[in-house]
Amino acid sequence: MAKDTKERILAAALESFAQKGYAGTNLRELAASLGMGKSSLYRHFDSKEALWNALLDEMIAYYEARFGSAAHLPPTPGSPEELVEMTMGMVRFTVRDERVVMTRKLLAIEQFRDPRAGKLATEHFLTGLTDMFRPIFEAMMEKRLLRRDDPGMLALAYTAPISALIHLSDREPERTGEVLGQIEAFSRHFVKSWGETAREKAEPGSSAARLAAPGGGEEH
Repeated sequence: MAKDTKERILAAALESFAQKGYAGTNLRELAASLGMGKSSLYRHFDSKEALWNALLDEMIAYYEARFGSAAHLPPTPGSPEELVEMTMGMVRFTVRDERVVMTRKLLAIEQFRDPRAGKLATEHFLTGLTDMFRPIFEAMMEKRLLRRDDPGMLALAYTAPISALIHLSDREPERTGEVLGQIEAFSRHFVKSWGETAREKAEPGSSAARLAAPGGGEEH
């Protein structure tokens, strides 16, 4: 029962912090919305700061268990198409899961007030994605599924536009379908540009390049 009450408090706190920010969240009002007194809420969290940090802890664990992280990588895609499918599965989760969407909103609001929120915003919006995709791209390069390049720079080039489009979906949820289409188109353009076949076409001495050259298919 106590665990259920604590989870209810955390769920209500996530919604309030995402909508009103830390300063705008009133614990008395939060408790009243749950049908309890402020003293009952304090039996679970002895301050607003304690509630805030417990919420961040819960959302970090929730996100990593479902989305992944540098410490919990998804399987390496076995083809460029699998990279697109993996990416779209991750994106659909992160734009459709209300808890994750609200977490992004509260981090966006509080990143300049709270150092921990600022650090998590950097990880959630930028470095965590590049740290996840860097080893994925390195493994795909080893399998000759992507042409060889700096995997860190490639991960940044891949994830930064996707992250920006996810934020667009958060700000304008009515455009989520459009955003998903743009991300899939970008992902397919990426694998077309960076796949191993792209390198073969680009290399002057490759068989593909020779065949593409004028008279390349003629015998002399």
